[in-house]
Amino acid sequence: MRFSSLNQIAELCRNENVTIASLMLKEQVKETGRSEKQTFDQMADYYGVMKEAVRKGLTDNTVSRSGLTGGDAQRVQSYIGSGVPSLGVEACTAMAYALSVSEVNASMGRIIATPTAGSCGIIPGVFVSAQERFGFEDDHMVNGLFAAGAIGYVIANNSFVSGAEGGCQAEVGSAIGMAAGALTELRGGSPEQAVHAVGLALKNSLGLICDPVGGLVEVPCIVRNGFGAVTALAASDMALAGVRSVIPSDEVIQVMLEVGSEMPEKHRETAKGGLARTPTGKQIMRRLYGKSHEENQKSEGSNA
Repeated sequence: MRFSSLNQIAELCRNENVTIASLMLKEQVKETGRSEKQTFDQMADYYGVMKEAVRKGLTDNTVSRSGLTGGDAQRVQSYIGSGVPSLGVEACTAMAYALSVSEVNASMGRIIATPTAGSCGIIPGVFVSAQERFGFEDDHMVNGLFAAGAIGYVIANNSFVSGAEGGCQAEVGSAIGMAAGALTELRGGSPEQAVHAVGLALKNSLGLICDPVGGLVEVPCIVRNGFGAVTALAASDMALAGVRSVIPSDEVIQVMLEVGSEMPEKHRETAKGGLARTPTGKQIMRRLYGKSHEENQKSEGSNA
């Protein structure tokens, strides 16, 4: 890739008078040696999977094997139709769609990791709801995925996208930034505005721990996807309104690396801290596995 930072992306787009999506598509063609049509068609297939996951979560049984989650997307969808949600119909729809895809993931359905399975609902939730709202064609949305991919590439190569490495800020936070920046471009924003949207989104996610109850990507992961979709909409609107990230977005990514590196291990996808260690979290652990994390650790220690 010819870029390693968001600032370089914006500069290349400005100098070559192209969008982030167009830049990323051309770079991927160079990297893979595949044709532009093959590269675009593959991304189009990914978007098809995302749309199908949204539909599946709103219509099928998505109770997970653990029994911990399922049906919340349908509950939110029903709530939208029964009254006036505080968020408004559009933002609430994005939230429902994000929950839908995350529940499909938890029930062993097919999703696209964006950038991980734990954050798989945010980009589909934002994209599919935006397509319905603004009447965008599928090809336009596929271009948006290339823009999101460019942003994710920079984050992954300068910080983390893994909860085990950097906490939930690295998974859900990265997905929020990718969705916010891409949506900004989809709606006609400049590359500079898209980059500011990323920084605005990531700043609001710094320090978010990864504390899955029972070690499963369900609680609180799924609801964080729903909230993440709403945050992405807000960050994009701020950027389109002219709000700038006072701390440059590339510097925010570096802060995420710093915070994640210093985050205690128990708050990085180990189920040793946070919500996983609450009394209810421990009860769930016992129900799922027959013993708590502490009991498991003692057992392992005695067998050593």
